[in-house]
Amino acid sequence: MGPHPAVAAIRLAVRRVLHDVITECRRNAGHDRPAEAARRPAHAVGSPYAEAGTSGGSLTALPERPGTPLVLVACSGGADSMALASALAFEARKLDVRAGGITVDHNLQPGSGLRAAEVVTRLTAMDLDPVEAVAVHVGREGGPEAAARDARYAALDAAAERHGAAAVLLGHTRDDQAETVLLGLARGSGIRSLSGMAAASGPAGRYRRPFLQLDRQTARKACLVQSIPVWDDPHNIDPAYTRSRLRHEGLPALEKALGKGVVEALARTAQLSRDDADALDTWAAEAELSVRDETGRLECAGLYALPPAVRRRVLRRALIEAGAPAGSLFARHLEEVDRLITGWRGQRAINLPGRVEALRQGGRLVIRQS
Repeated sequence: MGPHPAVAAIRLAVRRVLHDVITECRRNAGHDRPAEAARRPAHAVGSPYAEAGTSGGSLTALPERPGTPLVLVACSGGADSMALASALAFEARKLDVRAGGITVDHNLQPGSGLRAAEVVTRLTAMDLDPVEAVAVHVGREGGPEAAARDARYAALDAAAERHGAAAVLLGHTRDDQAETVLLGLARGSGIRSLSGMAAASGPAGRYRRPFLQLDRQTARKACLVQSIPVWDDPHNIDPAYTRSRLRHEGLPALEKALGKGVVEALARTAQLSRDDADALDTWAAEAELSVRDETGRLECAGLYALPPAVRRRVLRRALIEAGAPAGSLFARHLEEVDRLITGWRGQRAINLPGRVEALRQGGRLVIRQS
């Protein structure tokens, strides 16, 4: 008899991601070999390309098996990440993958250090290695949720670099995706926000989210049938946090008004929006080359001729390149800069985050540090 359907579902999702990671690591290792072969003759002593037992004639470079990649799971101790850790531990034993775990202690609740130590114990019991707890300091910039997220990802980035991890798995589910889409819709910040979380993100696709097609109940059920203890973070039910209110009040109200299937529909919206946003980003990157003069300045006439969605992406890229923090650029900022192109009436320079200013001079859009 096979595993419970919930367990089978989470394992299959993780297996697919691990296959992708292994394939990418081997492909990257393969790309490195020709350069190395060019630097060292195939017959050189100690060369990994030397063919054993060859005595004269042309030598054939033997493929070198790449090192076994390390995949880490970011685990809070909650049902989603514990289900993910258990699936990673199971699948890694069958594949050419090393599996480890990281838990981040945000120091936001009494006893958080003890809970982090418990998570380390549970991950170690699953035969994950390396396993560590990382304590972080959470600032206040951007609000408590954003500050905690920034501190967490900084810690995960550092851990991945320290251990040389090929990927870090995150336990975000389809429910989390639906919440992210609604939060983006509430901010009114465009199609990129509606695209939610990517299946792979971060430097070189470091962060992988195997559960984006699975609901939260599947992960919880997988923990239950495997007798995996989980910890429910009280912040997840605290109405002081926007996502918590959305989870326990907003989404249930939508499902009551619109019927079941809202979460699935929002997750589909995320994927469709991501495809559209990616296409528009590609278009904008190509269009930007055609609207710059010989000195690299943006020509207002060329910008005006672009579709608004493409033009605003070109402007956003230029503002970020000039030093404006991406996370601090909002729709209202882009609208003000866009009016320098579409509604020019002799406006003064526009001050933007990161001490960046935009102004129109001689038919050119000048973006610079103030």
